Amino acid sequence: MKLFRNTILAEKIKESLSSVLPVAAIVFLLLITIAPVSAPILISFIIGTLLLVIGMGLFTLGAQMSMMPMGQYVGSKMTKTKKLWLVLLVSFFVGVMITISEPDLTVLSEQISSISPFALIFSVALGVGIMLVVAMLRVVLKIKLKYLLLFFYGIVFILAFFVPSSFLALSFDSGGVTTGPMTVPFIMALGVGVTAIRADKDADNDSFGLVSLCSVGPIIAVMLLGIVNNVTEIEPTVYPTLVYTESDDLFWMFIGQIPKYAGEVLMAIGPIVVFFLVFRAATGGIGTGGLGKIIVGIIYTFVGLTMFLTGVNVGFLPLGHELGEILAASSLKWLIIPVGMIIGYFIVTAEPAVQVLKKQVEEETEGAIPARALSLTLSVGVAISIGIAMLRVLTGVSIMYFIVPGYLIAIVLSFVVPDVFTSIAFDSGGVASGPMTATFLLPFAMGACASVGGNVATDAFGVVAMVAMTPLIAIQVLGLIYKIKQSKGIKLADSKNASAEPVITDEDIIEF
Repeated sequence: MKLFRNTILAEKIKESLSSVLPVAAIVFLLLITIAPVSAPILISFIIGTLLLVIGMGLFTLGAQMSMMPMGQYVGSKMTKTKKLWLVLLVSFFVGVMITISEPDLTVLSEQISSISPFALIFSVALGVGIMLVVAMLRVVLKIKLKYLLLFFYGIVFILAFFVPSSFLALSFDSGGVTTGPMTVPFIMALGVGVTAIRADKDADNDSFGLVSLCSVGPIIAVMLLGIVNNVTEIEPTVYPTLVYTESDDLFWMFIGQIPKYAGEVLMAIGPIVVFFLVFRAATGGIGTGGLGKIIVGIIYTFVGLTMFLTGVNVGFLPLGHELGEILAASSLKWLIIPVGMIIGYFIVTAEPAVQVLKKQVEEETEGAIPARALSLTLSVGVAISIGIAMLRVLTGVSIMYFIVPGYLIAIVLSFVVPDVFTSIAFDSGGVASGPMTATFLLPFAMGACASVGGNVATDAFGVVAMVAMTPLIAIQVLGLIYKIKQSKGIKLADSKNASAEPVITDEDIIEF
């Protein structure tokens, strides 16, 4: 078993290396050519990249061994009780608890100095808790996801007319960062557990969609927070320039931050683990696949996420801000658009939650939606979204000119493509906007915006929202390809797969 785990861990680290290396290579090339920085910042970026690779490998293995079995167990057990009130109560509690502990949300709250972090985090957590209850009701009552999305996004765009303009971008960003590395594995597994006891043909499709509904709740909650408080101006946090006098300062900077992020991860994992152990004891503990394996997985998750957050916050966040400032201040400031698009294309594959999503989608669809096709589609979608976000930084165009038509297109597509693609698409929007986006691309946009003299609150914020939106369209376009192949009677080419559904290939996406 130990040898098996070590082999799997080596594979996970190899996967994370292939995901992170392209981003690191592009940034490194920029730093030694058109955007030079000081040697200490460059070295901190290299150290951060190393921590990122190892941390992501440990985290993805840990989530597979612990978070997903825990979520599936809780979902299946509470559904088997056939007590709707218990399902809804547990769902609300889990939604609030797991959101408060989400590292991505903490990162976003720290980017703003004029709003209480507690007020923002509590509002978002409440929104997720309520929407997870709605998501569970959808699964139990077999309500089509597209109708709920139409209803709730209708509320979002009605509220948008009353929200202070400075709060709009932040509201949509809040929906993106909520579904991060802690939330996604547990909530997705919770959906699988709830639908596992259903025998109808739509059960597998309904296991997706929980993340998408949990993403819209925070948008509504933060909009209401803005309306109630009537905050007319949002002040972004100003990060002091770090000065290194000795070579060992850099080393101790990373070491000194590890306890901080270890504490955040412990606060994130601790309540979930305690809740699971109590729930497991109360329900007999049968069907978890071995408590020992789950505990080992929790340790992997803790160590991996601590390393990951230390790497991105210490090595990537300051660099992202400075890189954006340097590029936007140069005579070639338009370069932030193609540079942002290239980084966005590769950075989505480095998101921990994306790795979890790809694996689960491929398993639940029995290979009809391969992980590689899903990854390519997400990368293209995120690249386009970052390009638009950088255009907004340079021009100051309101985010509503992109968000409104974007979501309208996504909602219309939901009535055309197979339901499973709608669920996966709206889930993908949440998982694509994780800690890599919050700690590199958002500071990159903030630095660029400050350099060109723009309004950071209205022009730079919204990057996460754009990243969360475009996969909704991109994945549903994938659904159109699937539907076309299905109508032509194209069957599965892989004889090892039990499904007789059409398989989407990279060539299909390129041809489309």
